[in-house]
Amino acid sequence: MNNAVNNPKTAHWQALSQAHHLAPFSDYKQLAEKGPRIITEAKGVHLWDSEGNKILDGMAGLWCVAVGYGREELVAAAAKQMLQLPFYNTFFQTAHPPVLELAHAISQLAPAGMNHVFFTGSGSEGNDTMLRLVRHYWACKDQPNKKIIIGRDNGYHGSTVAGASLGGMKFMHEQGDLPIPGIAHIPQPYWFGEGGEQSPEDFGIWAADQLEKRILELGEDKVAAFIAEPIQGAGGVIIPPETYWPRIKEIL
Repeated sequence: MNNAVNNPKTAHWQALSQAHHLAPFSDYKQLAEKGPRIITEAKGVHLWDSEGNKILDGMAGLWCVAVGYGREELVAAAAKQMLQLPFYNTFFQTAHPPVLELAHAISQLAPAGMNHVFFTGSGSEGNDTMLRLVRHYWACKDQPNKKIIIGRDNGYHGSTVAGASLGGMKFMHEQGDLPIPGIAHIPQPYWFGEGGEQSPEDFGIWAADQLEKRILELGEDKVAAFIAEPIQGAGGVIIPPETYWPRIKEIL
């Protein structure tokens, strides 16, 4: 455990962590040696740990707290909703005003043609749902063999069985016989690390063409969808060359 602490509560919380908490994406040998950093407070773009250290939250939580912390209007809205209707499901032909109003607001911001929203509790769950929806869509189109989804090496689409399979992180695939059947991968568009002597423009075309090559190998009648981050986040904030996405769009 971490001995360089001044707050007795820090050691207490670190002991609880070692005794009871399974931490995701952590080296457990290191965690046991030093204990976790205990985050106790947040405001704006800053965090404070149990030792009183002020930290700039450059990751925005896990890249999802884009509006910052301590927004009083959000606290008030959440408190009001908790008092009026804290929860109800949307199964079995049921809905409620907040989910309908939010779906409408999102549809106004989304690209043309994306008019419906299916809500989930996390990105991993969202991508699991997407996999089922895509396959169900093609089955409804009388093309039930179109099941394969193509992802990219080093992509990240969640940590559930389906999410980790859609992603292309090898160390995650080693944990549980992944990817599951019906998922394939192509090279990532990482010119800075893998472009060699090619120009960014040429490498972008080459990387995109790997999608067409893979579709032809698998059979167009068997490929259901391509999943990819516009900018690879967890894979290293990889920005593809400008030629990449236009060529991907042509192929799709």
